[in-house]
Amino acid sequence: MTRIWLNHWFSTAYNIINLIKEDKDFYIVGSNENNESVIRTVCDEWYIEPKLREKEYVTFCLDFCKEHHIDVFMPRRGMLAISKEKARFEALGIKVMVEDYETMNMLNKKDLAYQYFREKQIGTVPLYETVTTVAQFKNAYENLLNHYEQICFKFVKDEGGKSYRLIDNHRKGYAALFKKQNTRMTYDSVIEALSEREEFSPIMMMPYLPGDEVSVDCLETKNGIIMIPRIKSAGRVECIRYEKEILDICQDLYSKIDLKNPCNIQFKYLKDIPYFLEVNTRMSGGVQLSCVASGINIPNLAVNKIIGKEKEWKNNFQEKLVSHVEIPVVL
Repeated sequence: MTRIWLNHWFSTAYNIINLIKEDKDFYIVGSNENNESVIRTVCDEWYIEPKLREKEYVTFCLDFCKEHHIDVFMPRRGMLAISKEKARFEALGIKVMVEDYETMNMLNKKDLAYQYFREKQIGTVPLYETVTTVAQFKNAYENLLNHYEQICFKFVKDEGGKSYRLIDNHRKGYAALFKKQNTRMTYDSVIEALSEREEFSPIMMMPYLPGDEVSVDCLETKNGIIMIPRIKSAGRVECIRYEKEILDICQDLYSKIDLKNPCNIQFKYLKDIPYFLEVNTRMSGGVQLSCVASGINIPNLAVNKIIGKEKEWKNNFQEKLVSHVEIPVVL
């Protein structure tokens, strides 16, 4: 029996766990700060996590692994700090599904990642500027407008694009009331909000890329690199489409960055050019869509790989539409 611990993950890890448990000898230990997380319903054991600072949390994770005899640790919370101390876990015989710290640190800091992509000539990176003051923001906005029609921004330290905003000076008025999430702000409103701080956390400013968003779920294996490009949409229907240009860029990235664990590479189109958005050093929230559409079980393959069992897989590269529905789950 292989004991696998998933710490504080987002709720769609419910699907990841079900995919892992295709192997009956995989035993799932789950934990979360929220006892009402739906993930609890598919775990074999369940625990509540304490609210701790980063350094203390790594110690908690080490102690938790020892106490609960964990074989494979799949972290989401505290991934960067855990990767820095990965050797301490490995010394206890625990496999940790994170990349080495240097890779994690670079890819999780968008400005460092963009610099690396440019230096190594991996794909296309949009012009961008990182700012921490209102004056810098104003200058960067004017500079970027010389090259692109619209500008967007988000804080460098962000997850899930919560801070993402598009600067849109065409006021929508009444029509905006019908949008569930309004991520558009006028330039004046942005400046007013940022002016509340003399200096704020780093913000990355870049062009608004209005084309398709492509999310590529990946895993390196002995039989080649799994790459499943999923064209995202505002609705529930997404399209699996194997565009050669996207696959070539992902292949090039893998030839220059040693990624051993599942990751998610994101692109956004502008005038038929796919621009890099980011590389998430973890499985995406929608990885189950790629798995169902392609017949390739990435979470299960990844766990088997880390414990030294390489399973066969095959991709027929067929274009498919895939959707999802919400189902009620009693907690």
